[in-house]
Amino acid sequence: MATGNMIHVEIVTAERKLYSGEADAVQAPGSKGQIGILPHHAALLTTLTPGGLRIKLAGAEETIFVSGGFLEVANNNVTVLADAAEHAEDIDQARAEEARRHAQERLSQTQSNVERAQLQAELQHAIHRLRVVELLRHSGRRRITPLSSQQ
Repeated sequence: MATGNMIHVEIVTAERKLYSGEADAVQAPGSKGQIGILPHHAALLTTLTPGGLRIKLAGAEETIFVSGGFLEVANNNVTVLADAAEHAEDIDQARAEEARRHAQERLSQTQSNVERAQLQAELQHAIHRLRVVELLRHSGRRRITPLSSQQ
């Protein structure tokens, strides 16, 4: 439970807990744009779109890619139930670039509307993962201490 000017953050997928700890602020990719959450934020339930979720604590920052899901704010707690998620530093940039290139090539060749929609989703997923890698590279901030994140 968070106290004072902190919020407690939990990020989970069906497979694992990616983060559990305190934060000064959270930025998340909401369905209507970026959401900023500070301590004592009003209650909120929203959907997430693919993108970078940033947790800030005492000048450090943890960046996590979420592929979508839900975010709830209640009683100074932020809970993220992500479809899939991974720490930004765990993203293999070469694999993400290859996935983007492959989806673009297949997209230009498909005739099926169903396959086109699936490939566009794959392309967007790869693009968002690459953006999170770039965000991490340019942030210049140190990571939050490993004791507050769980693999």
